[in-house]
Amino acid sequence: MIPQTIKDTIMKKSTIHILALVVTTVLLSSCGKGFLDVTPTNSVSAPTSVRTAADAKVMVTGMMRNLLSSNYYGRNFFMYGDAKGGDLTLYSQGRGLDALYTFNHTANTNNYGGFWSTIYNNILQANSLLANIEKLKNEGSTENFDVYKGQALTLRALMYFDLVRIYGKPYTYDKSSYGVPNVTTPLEASAQPLRATVEENYNQIIKDLTDAAPLLPKAKNNGFINYYANRAIQARVYLTMGNYSQALAAAEDVIQNGGYSLYTPADWVASWKTQFGSESIFELAVLPTEADLGTASLGFYLRRKGHGSTSALGFFGASDYFLARLNEDPTDVRWGIMAADELSTSSNPRLGSCYKYSGSTDLAGDGKSTSTAVNIKVIRLSEMYLIAAEAALPTDKTKAASYLNEIRKRAPALPAATSGTITLDMILDEKSKELFAEGQRYFDMLRLNKSITFNDEILGITIPTRPKTIDRTFEKTILPIPIGEINANPAIGQQQNSGY
Repeated sequence: MIPQTIKDTIMKKSTIHILALVVTTVLLSSCGKGFLDVTPTNSVSAPTSVRTAADAKVMVTGMMRNLLSSNYYGRNFFMYGDAKGGDLTLYSQGRGLDALYTFNHTANTNNYGGFWSTIYNNILQANSLLANIEKLKNEGSTENFDVYKGQALTLRALMYFDLVRIYGKPYTYDKSSYGVPNVTTPLEASAQPLRATVEENYNQIIKDLTDAAPLLPKAKNNGFINYYANRAIQARVYLTMGNYSQALAAAEDVIQNGGYSLYTPADWVASWKTQFGSESIFELAVLPTEADLGTASLGFYLRRKGHGSTSALGFFGASDYFLARLNEDPTDVRWGIMAADELSTSSNPRLGSCYKYSGSTDLAGDGKSTSTAVNIKVIRLSEMYLIAAEAALPTDKTKAASYLNEIRKRAPALPAATSGTITLDMILDEKSKELFAEGQRYFDMLRLNKSITFNDEILGITIPTRPKTIDRTFEKTILPIPIGEINANPAIGQQQNSGY
């Protein structure tokens, strides 16, 4: 296990060049135990060095565990996408993560530097593993590392994709602007890498994904990356780049060949208390003994104030705009994971609390001993249908409508889309309803240059740090480079994002 003194150093410094020395040294000499797997791993003896495929698996498992940090998929990344995208709103200020909604960011305060440090820490682990595998192969090792190399490359691509969307402008808006430092090898302790362009970041992301795909198994491997998870990430990336033909090809590969199947409308609500179900392409396993964030979890941040615990503060809830969208069909099955929020009254019920990450509206969880240890579904099959619908729209509206209608069945009272009625906004509305609280909305609105209007009326105040309606020209649509990184790497301060 990584010594506490090293962990403290990482937390305090939060810089790429500091992490490079620490992570490279630690990982090439010890692959600590206690990392998350589909089953508990804290009773497994750790390898003393990476010499075998089994050692590499431990390192990959560690990277998967790190994805579940509260600074990443464990909470903040999903909250970022929906709070900034207008589908979530605040009931009251001061409960936590307010700045995601108010855009009250500076390089010094509310900079959410945990995104930067957590994700780069994990990228550096991937780089160390990849370098070690290459070293062993050059030394003549006969071990087959292909699967773990493929997983490390895919994870690195996914993490860079998330980083460049947080800190860089949309590819479809200004791909020549600053993205994030492209670090693909272990660094010297003195290294001070500067920001690449958004386009350079995406080129690296696509290279990693395409290099990794043939190395990965096609069989489903619960809790880990397989070939079809890689292809699903490709679909996301290509769609974000506006490359609709490649996005459609990747999404259709998953839909037609992946072996996954959509839930029926009758089964959709129960799927949230099911682990590794038929729609789950990439799902991170959360265990009560590993990665259960408890009162810091997504489930806690989205449930009704006081439900199950006085620590549940009702941090965020659905905006009026999202609820109106969902209420286009009052029989929509997706109401089944929504419940009354603190604003609800008997005369004016308001189902603004989301229970996807509590398993059910009665806190059933997903079969574990705590209702907060609910697996995080990072990529689901329904998203592939929605990507296919959007990607097909410019050239084949009949195909686009067919893909959209498979998801639209979850709202049985709505008329089916046709080649004559389908629109981009119809697809985006359906995606909002299907992927609510899954961190997608903001990035969709930015890449398509859609305006985002915030439900400030619930707070009853004017937010001074942003207008009520923004689009991607608003300076603070991307986060600042954190002050800790600038202090350690002054040159990157000259590349700070506009507005900070």
